[in-house]
Amino acid sequence: MKTACLAFFLSGFTDVDSFRAASPFARHSTPKNSVELSAEKKRVVVIGNGMVGQRFMENLIDLDEDKKCTISTFCEEPRAAYNRVKLTSYFETLDPSALSMTSEFDDEGRTPWYEENNVELLLNDKAVSIDTESKIIKGASGKELEYDVAVFATGSYPFVPPIPGKQRPGVFVYRTIEDLENMLAYVKENNVKSAAVIGGGLLGLEAAKAVADMKVESHIIEFAPILMCRQIDQGGHDVLVGKIEEMGLQVHCGARTESFVGEDGSTDADNMSPVSALRFSNEDWDDLPVQMVVVSAGIKPRDDLAKDTDIALGERGGIVVDEQMKTSADGIYAIGEIALYNNFIYGLILPGYDMAGVCAKIVAEEELDIKLGLEEKPAFTGADLSTKLKLLGCDVASFGENQPSPDDPDVSNLVWNDPLGGIYRKLIFNKAGDKLRGGVLVGDAGDYSQLHALAVKGGELPENPGMLLAPPSARGEVEEAELSTDPNTQVCSCNDVSRGQITDAIKELGVEKATLKEVKACSRAGTGCGGCEGDVKKILSQELESLGGSLSNNLCEHFDYSRPELMALIRTDSDPSSVDSFDKILSKHGHGDGCEICKPAVGSILSSIYNGQILDEGRMELQETNDRSLANMQRGGSYSVVPRVPGGELSPDQLIQMGKTAKKFNLYSKVTGACRIDFFGAAKYQLPDIWEELGSVGLESGHAYGKSLRTVKSCVGSTWCRYGVQDSVSFAVRVENRYKGVRSPHKMKSAVSGCVRECAEAQGKDFGMIATEHGYNLYVGGNGGVNPVHAQLLATDIDEDTVIKYVDRYLMYYILTADRLERTAPWQAKLPSGKNGGGPIEHLKEVIIEDSLGICDELDERMQYLVDSYHDEWAEVVKDPARRAKFKQFVNTDKVQTREEMIEFVDMRGQERPINWPADGEAQTNWKPPETDVFARSEKTWVTVGKTSDFEANVGSAILYGESQLAVFNNEREGEWYCTQNMCPHKQAFVLAQGIIGGLDGIAKVACPLHKKQFGLADGQQLDGDLSLITFPIKIEGGDVLVELPSEVEVDAILGSSGLRVQSSCMDITGTSLEKDILQGVKNSTV
Repeated sequence: MKTACLAFFLSGFTDVDSFRAASPFARHSTPKNSVELSAEKKRVVVIGNGMVGQRFMENLIDLDEDKKCTISTFCEEPRAAYNRVKLTSYFETLDPSALSMTSEFDDEGRTPWYEENNVELLLNDKAVSIDTESKIIKGASGKELEYDVAVFATGSYPFVPPIPGKQRPGVFVYRTIEDLENMLAYVKENNVKSAAVIGGGLLGLEAAKAVADMKVESHIIEFAPILMCRQIDQGGHDVLVGKIEEMGLQVHCGARTESFVGEDGSTDADNMSPVSALRFSNEDWDDLPVQMVVVSAGIKPRDDLAKDTDIALGERGGIVVDEQMKTSADGIYAIGEIALYNNFIYGLILPGYDMAGVCAKIVAEEELDIKLGLEEKPAFTGADLSTKLKLLGCDVASFGENQPSPDDPDVSNLVWNDPLGGIYRKLIFNKAGDKLRGGVLVGDAGDYSQLHALAVKGGELPENPGMLLAPPSARGEVEEAELSTDPNTQVCSCNDVSRGQITDAIKELGVEKATLKEVKACSRAGTGCGGCEGDVKKILSQELESLGGSLSNNLCEHFDYSRPELMALIRTDSDPSSVDSFDKILSKHGHGDGCEICKPAVGSILSSIYNGQILDEGRMELQETNDRSLANMQRGGSYSVVPRVPGGELSPDQLIQMGKTAKKFNLYSKVTGACRIDFFGAAKYQLPDIWEELGSVGLESGHAYGKSLRTVKSCVGSTWCRYGVQDSVSFAVRVENRYKGVRSPHKMKSAVSGCVRECAEAQGKDFGMIATEHGYNLYVGGNGGVNPVHAQLLATDIDEDTVIKYVDRYLMYYILTADRLERTAPWQAKLPSGKNGGGPIEHLKEVIIEDSLGICDELDERMQYLVDSYHDEWAEVVKDPARRAKFKQFVNTDKVQTREEMIEFVDMRGQERPINWPADGEAQTNWKPPETDVFARSEKTWVTVGKTSDFEANVGSAILYGESQLAVFNNEREGEWYCTQNMCPHKQAFVLAQGIIGGLDGIAKVACPLHKKQFGLADGQQLDGDLSLITFPIKIEGGDVLVELPSEVEVDAILGSSGLRVQSSCMDITGTSLEKDILQGVKNSTV
């Protein structure tokens, strides 16, 4: 199979095999000849294997082409260098390899880079002494290394203020992966609900996000009157706090922390009682109850190793260095947060990388006698401390002189303060208004690159400088401000990467291999804090377009691939068993938990390749609500039933059985526009019984619920019509039976017309056939809907077998290469033109008829496999008790709530239908629980609601408590359980248990199946609006699932179905009446 040909036109993704094989850490992925240590070679010892130490080694290796030195590095952590700047992203995968600076870690914490580059990695070994006279460094393991050159890259350690109680269990620092893992373990073991983060600077806010990612209430404690006092001012602080508090975090500035209080009430510096609160010396401040404290209040250089030596230290710590990063001792250098240059410690990664670059060149020239041919002696003379970050989801940037001295006379400020929009910007000009000196951007930093360049490098300002003040979003710019085309423009401040360097990397990779991941790996842009990734992606898109390619769209935050890219990775994997489930695919090609976007997309891919039962082997969690229920969810949470009617042909017995079933289950019946009969108003628990009756006369699933073939419409053709020239009905039946059940990126429709009068409207379908005297004309790429598209003629006067052959190839080509939820018409329009012009249809003729890509055999084989492996999904459910059990309404009881108990049904021309939903904003929409917790004073008990085995993994299941429906979510992937109300507050429909669960920025969520409203499972808050759910504590004991609940009568007063049922005359269930209901219920209750 010629994979490269098949995928050649995909966005920047043409050679799938090489794409899959390429390392995301390609910079030093080519093995080098191993060089043994010899007397002629000098030994360079790097003390510390952090980001800066690693960068120094990479730089030196690049310069040392003749292998004049060998390198050893002490690494006291259990794994090699990783990206501390992106430490909070660890929770997305819990995989340390995702942070690696080189490649994936093995079981020992090593990566191949060190062996490939002949670097001795002393893992789990801390340098404990250095003799600068004999030039020997000793590790904690006892190993001694002689050195010619030693480079201190020991970095810093967290500064912990001398607060009594800092010794307590539950008090942590935020610096390493182990710190995060220890916190996470403590949270789980001690059921931590609330935590305090000491420090409101950059690191403190990152730590606060880490705490929030653990699903723990986070309090940010800052001594200064504002957050990030070195980067922003009061106005920026106000906007930033607003953004942070919108996320549920709480900010306490001006806090004077007096002690960390123990559970036993102690406040001394020796007691080991676990922390339970913060105590403040602020007047009238109460203790803050917390069960964990994370200290992130700054850093101190790790200079212990240099003490008691002749290496000069600063008064407040740090190793003194000159412009060449030399210390006072011969052959010893210092870089990064340990280096004190001009009495200043630089705590950002970019200055550290600058130091590493300078140091590598100096060591190469002066210590290794490598002639670099430099015109000037490398020197570090300070660094631009401008920075752009995304903190807790909010853009925060500062550049240039962002805090000029109060007595500076040459200052003129322009301020944009939009508290409603959450945007604050201050630009600092000189008095003349012809120079931008610096600025602060909070909430919208889309034009940071432009403003940073004007402030730091200079440049002509607009005639009216105030034009720069408005944020891009206020100027009507949806995308970020246009990037400068100047190749010298700095794009990545962390790694000092210019646009020109990124462009060079793209051109070197070529259109086929230039993906975002590869460009980042090769150029290093976007691999620091990640704040410039959007700019890198934009440059990639622009450069690919200029090279004749395009940039692929990622599925979602969990997969850095488009659907066709992911499809190609899966179908070309040399080990199919490694990509035959969502978990395996997520582990191999994604990260996080998945969501309502990627799960159905992967589910569709798996069906298109393997075609297994979609309810089996963990595939149920991937399905959209309709697929999960094998029926279409309708208003009020009931379902429709649509049997397949191939070609529109029905027998009298089938018609009779349809009528009997509809009457028995009181289903609303209607003939659809696609010539099928739909039955509306079925409850989910009724579906197996309904299909058992329909299946008794040979009716199969119509797949109206799936992204698959719906119908093949036909006229009566030559069998009855006097104008017909071919038997369109028989051919339509053949076509529909061939492609029934085939899953695709979107729904597909077809038609067969028996003559050119075109009664079946074949030219408005995804593929359609019109009969001629000599066979059929085949049309492809049409659709109706919002944007109707006329199909295009692919072939003329071909027989039925040839039609089938071409349709097989057309559909499989579409299935393998279309984007998620992309119909054939827009997919077809994006295809390249044919070799001789003529547009995409000529390309399709070349691929499908002429086999120009050499892929027709693969397309034929894949489609035949899907045809041969067809199974009627409903027939398999009906005959299998285990599958039938998946349609039970409530896990914990055989009781049911009928459709009428959840929404009122009314008569319409002798049939029943649900009443119309009220418009948004009217009564019985956008339901909100009371402002106060009405259950706060209730006596609660732990109620067993089932066994863990009763609840399907990674989906929701409904339970009944009194007359209240609750939803239990078994998030097995993360080892978490949640319980919420089952009613979506948007339209008061009892459907949340049917929604897809997943993650958004580390927050476990469920997407309502009706309108995709997103709710956090831990706190119930809507992630894309202001609605919320009531949640209940849940725990597992000995295989039992228990939920902590008030009495049934109290819960029913709030969540009872009768009170929330949508009906023509609604009850007053809010405010005072609600309180009265509860009080009355408690009074009358015998519980």
